[in-house]
Amino acid sequence: MVKTKNQKKAGEAASRVAEETYSTVPHTFVFHRGQIGKNVGELVLDMRRVMEPFTARSLKVRKKNVLKDFVAVAGPLGITHFSIFTKTENTINMRLARLPKGPTLYFRVAKYTLIKDVVSSLKRHRMHEQQFSHHPLLVLNNFGIEGMHVKLMATMFQNMFPSINVHKLNLNSIKRCVLLNYDPVSQEVEFRHYSLKVVPVGMSRGVKKLMQERFPNMSKLEDISELLMKGVNLSESEAEQDGDHNITELPQVYSGRGNMASQQSAVRLTEIGPRMTLQLVKIVEGMGEGKVLYHSFVSKTEEEILEMLKRKEARLKEKEERKRKQEQNIALKKEKRDQNKKRSLEGIKRKRQQEGQESDDEVEDPGKQEDQAPAEDSEDEAEYYRQAVGEEPDEEMFPGAKRKRGPGKSPKPFKKRKLSPGKGPPHDKKSFKSSDRGYKDGRKPKRFGDRKPLEGRNRFRKSEGGKKFGPKGGKGNGFGGQKKGESGKRFGGQKTFKGRAVMKRQKGAGGKKDFKHKKGKS
Repeated sequence: MVKTKNQKKAGEAASRVAEETYSTVPHTFVFHRGQIGKNVGELVLDMRRVMEPFTARSLKVRKKNVLKDFVAVAGPLGITHFSIFTKTENTINMRLARLPKGPTLYFRVAKYTLIKDVVSSLKRHRMHEQQFSHHPLLVLNNFGIEGMHVKLMATMFQNMFPSINVHKLNLNSIKRCVLLNYDPVSQEVEFRHYSLKVVPVGMSRGVKKLMQERFPNMSKLEDISELLMKGVNLSESEAEQDGDHNITELPQVYSGRGNMASQQSAVRLTEIGPRMTLQLVKIVEGMGEGKVLYHSFVSKTEEEILEMLKRKEARLKEKEERKRKQEQNIALKKEKRDQNKKRSLEGIKRKRQQEGQESDDEVEDPGKQEDQAPAEDSEDEAEYYRQAVGEEPDEEMFPGAKRKRGPGKSPKPFKKRKLSPGKGPPHDKKSFKSSDRGYKDGRKPKRFGDRKPLEGRNRFRKSEGGKKFGPKGGKGNGFGGQKKGESGKRFGGQKTFKGRAVMKRQKGAGGKKDFKHKKGKS
């Protein structure tokens, strides 16, 4: 079905009003702390049913959660009150806390009864899901007694439930009732939860029965007048005792047959649970901590209270002094950090300026090639080559070096030889194949790898294993023709040092010689 323009506007306005109303009413978290057991856990769930619909029915609580976690979540969700259940070895406790800054009321749960136990004890109970779509009506009894703690209790309970405006209230939204009764003698609070029903009065039992959805069995009646006038075949339990205590005139039409405006109707209450008997233990100023405003078991004199207040004021002054010093230290550190940052930036700027000036002084010649080496280095290398080899280097080896001329020659540059047209440079096959092509006078320049081997090294390589330097005929003689007996003394009595490679070759040569000698004998 397509909605019209006016219907869409009306729906948007209704949703906006509902959001505003929902955000202004109080909301409550009901949860437990620590180990509580099965029965107390069911009591927590029953209290959530009482506080519906402005509570978290499926709130999950874990062991690692602390109170700060709930406080942090409560702000964005609009939670105004906490109802916290705990259990010790002797008692069950309930805390009512107002967010965010308290106060906190500590109660001891003297007695309690669950919903399932209350419903099972009733012959006929009235409890359905539609009752929990609206908040319950709060009724306070005997809370007008003088006393700071009693007034604070009444205010806390009133603020936990939404307030009502009797001039704009819709009676059909009231389906439940919460009753809190204070006993000044025992100083206990009785908590009860009821289901509310409105029935018309001034009619016989037969007429009331006809107005219900289920009609009675009239098979044994001869006329309907017997049902209306005498009410035969009806049980006495169906006729409840109504009186002045519960009969009132309805200002509006109420749900149910016969409940018309300006007509007499009876309001009937049916308990649906849970029940609790609470005893106030103490009241704390803050959220779980702070000044104790009231304690039912501990009483202090005025002097003790004044002394406690002085100690608290001294602690607050010390805290403020520490906070002031911390702020000063933070400001000094910030100022010092800013100064250091400013100096460092100035130093970086000054350094960059100096580097810019140096780079301007050391600008390279733009016409210079990248691969070209400096002339001084080339001249040094060419001079070193002349001293080591004794000849002039080629032009290709050191291109940047100047060629050294003889003492009798002019410093003019060399002229290229001009060839007559049609003639080329004389060359033959031998010139291309010769190994001295490209060198002056057919001679190769001397290099470090072209040195002649030492004569002693060839003799050493050709010598047989075990023989030492010296003439061939002198066996066992060392340098200077030493005798055989003086083999351990050489170079003025010092022992000779044979290299590792020489020793291995001597050992190998001697071994092979012995092997050949033995083989020849055999």
